[in-house]
Parts: sequence; structure tokens; C-alpha cells
Amino acid sequence: MRPLKNGERIHLVDKKGRQYALNLKAGAVFQWSGQTIPHDELIGKPDGSLVTLSGGKRMLVCLPTLGEYVLKMPRGAQVLYPKDLALMTMWADIYPGAHVFEAGTGSGALTMTLARAVGPMGRVVTYEAREDFSRTAMQNIERGMGATATNVVMCRRDAYAGIDVLDDHPWFDRLVLDLPEPWRVVPHAASVLRSGGIYLSFVPTVPQVMQTVEALEQAKVFGPIQSFESLLRTWNIQGRSVRPDHRMVAHSGFLTVARKVEPGLWTGAAPAGGLDEDRDESDDRRSGDAGDAP
Repeated sequence: MRPLKNGERIHLVDKKGRQYALNLKAGAVFQWSGQTIPHDELIGKPDGSLVTLSGGKRMLVCLPTLGEYVLKMPRGAQVLYPKDLALMTMWADIYPGAHVFEAGTGSGALTMTLARAVGPMGRVVTYEAREDFSRTAMQNIERGMGATATNVVMCRRDAYAGIDVLDDHPWFDRLVLDLPEPWRVVPHAASVLRSGGIYLSFVPTVPQVMQTVEALEQAKVFGPIQSFESLLRTWNIQGRSVRPDHRMVAHSGFLTVARKVEPGLWTGAAPAGGLDEDRDESDDRRSGDAGDAP
């Protein structure tokens, strides 16, 4: 059993799935539509318990997942949403123990996702040029991750001006960008990424993707270069009533991914379909050869 503790960030969830975030504080009172419940009644409750407000409304009290937390935390900059955070972590191949460079920190959603993925043996170095964003991000990270945030190194710096490696680690394994002009960071990425390291950037528009891919091609040390967007459609399942929801997240941004490699094999972006298409063609040729054999 995991009891809720004083000072923790928790969510109260109603029957319709709406979530209300609060920081538990002994002696404080939560209010909702004229109904109340003292925080003291929540502290010590098991995670996932049902509680009853003063007017009889029942709600679920629980520790938020990382995805739920980033949607409700205070914001300076616009946050990346869970569907994009999940894809970025997978496509950048963030693994336990990795040393990752990130820019910009924004409100800290991506920073927390990366820090959780690299674990206590890894490190995330994150650059944010704006003081107000950096301050909000640090508060969000400390509140959301607590002691585990020791693997985050936050710097008030502009990634466009350059990237410094740490004294005890001469390169980065991964480089992840959420910046308006990531192409300006590509020359720096080529210098600080280790051979075989992964570059990933997130931008909202096609012209930004085009400039990013052009910069990666001109660097001549990245390949294959792949760009794609992600779509998300949730479904409503109620008995025999099964249908897609009326609204879907049809677009939020484009991801561009590349690996730092020895030059000479790739001269540009990967074809549509990326490596999977090449593999399919190879499989087709092998199948054809086998069929023609006596």
C-alpha cells in the first residue's frame, strides 16, 4: 500500500474523468463547487482511494502519472503532450545511464520525461535562455520528481550560441531539441554528439522541418534522416456503443530523427517509409529469388 504524504502533488478525479491537481498541506482545505474536504483527510490515504466531499460528491484521490502531471502543472512555455513525449523518448532511444542534452527546457515536461528514462546513473543537461521559463521548469521538476531530479543539470544558456560538454563526460549520447530554430543547433550537435549518437528535434510546421533537414544534410555526418508526424485518436467504448471520439489530436508537430555516423553512405534524407521500406524491398527480392529456385 502506498499512502499519500504531506507535501505531495496529488490529483482528485471525478466520475467524468476530470482531474483537479493540488499539493497536500496539513491544515489546508480543498474546495470544489461549494464542497470541501480537509487535506488532513487525504494525507495517509492509500493511493487510489475514494473520498467523499462535504456535499456528498465522491472522488478518486491518486498520485498522478507523469503524463497526467505535465498536463496539469504550472506552465511558462507551452508543454509537449504525452503522445509526443512518448514518441520522442522512443525514437531518440533514451536509455538508462545515457547522457542527454536538451534545449529548451520550457516548462520542464520533456526534461522530466528524459530524466526518468535515463535513471539515476544517467544525466540530462538542459539549456533554457529565458529566466522565467527556467524558474517555472525547476519548480515543476522538483515538485514532480523530488529527489530523483538530481540527474538534471539546468543551465540558463542559449543553445544557439553553443553547447558545452561536462568536465567528466566529453560527449553526449543523445541530443533532443524543442526549439523554434533547431537547424541553428545542428553544427553544435555534430561536435558534441558521440559517433552513433541520436539527434531528435520537434517543430510544429513544415518549413521548420525543411530547414532542419537541410542543415542535417549539410553537416554531412547525419544519416539516415527521417521526419514524421504523430496522430492520436481515442475511442469511446460503452457496451455495444463503440465509436471513435468526436475529436482527435490530428497534429501537434513533426519529429526529425538522425544518427551521427561516419560520412560516405547517406547523402540526404531517408526515402518515404524510411528503413522499413528498404527492408520490405529486400524481403520481396529474397522471396522472389526463392520462388524462382528449382
